[in-house]
Amino acid sequence: MTMKNNMIKKSPVALAILCFLIEEPMHPYRMQQLIKKRGKEEVINVRHRTSIYQTIDRLHRDNAIAIQGKKKNEGKPDLVVYEITDLGRSAAYAWIREMISTPAQEFLEFPAAVSFLALLTPEEVVSLFKKRVSALENTFARFEDQYQTESSMGLPRLFLLESEYQQALFSAEIAWLQSVIADIQTGKLKWSMKELREIARRFDHGFE
Repeated sequence: MTMKNNMIKKSPVALAILCFLIEEPMHPYRMQQLIKKRGKEEVINVRHRTSIYQTIDRLHRDNAIAIQGKKKNEGKPDLVVYEITDLGRSAAYAWIREMISTPAQEFLEFPAAVSFLALLTPEEVVSLFKKRVSALENTFARFEDQYQTESSMGLPRLFLLESEYQQALFSAEIAWLQSVIADIQTGKLKWSMKELREIARRFDHGFE
């Protein structure tokens, strides 16, 4: 990746915007429509609409995109139409290649909470894990239904790979959660605060 590309802040939202503009020039509202229509909100965090506009402003300041012109919007302010620049195009392709080939260290909430699981009782962990399994199964079913619908419509598998990947992640996490639940319920995995304090005391002294 070139030095100029490195000056552009990389993010999934920025990548989506650049990729849409590689297809054709468009205004932010059109980008929002495509994100929803193509199901990109499942893999890109766009819960806050302002994040799209803030990212567009930043990409414009960094010369990754440029204003092509304005489009009339009856009864409302004109829509600003953006286009990709050579710098933005180069950054988008570099990001795609890097994101696909190089695993990123992402600090997610769930692994962080699991690292302090010992503060809860085994019984509560089982209850919470079961609740998570139920939520994941519902999401998995939704992805599976969407996948089957899009597949039956003749959409090429190339455009379904992100859904396949999400389903694989959900399936793996559900299987792991169920295995931990089973180990707790059979007594293979157990703990108490008294035991944990003793273990912590031994390890803490070992590093002094």
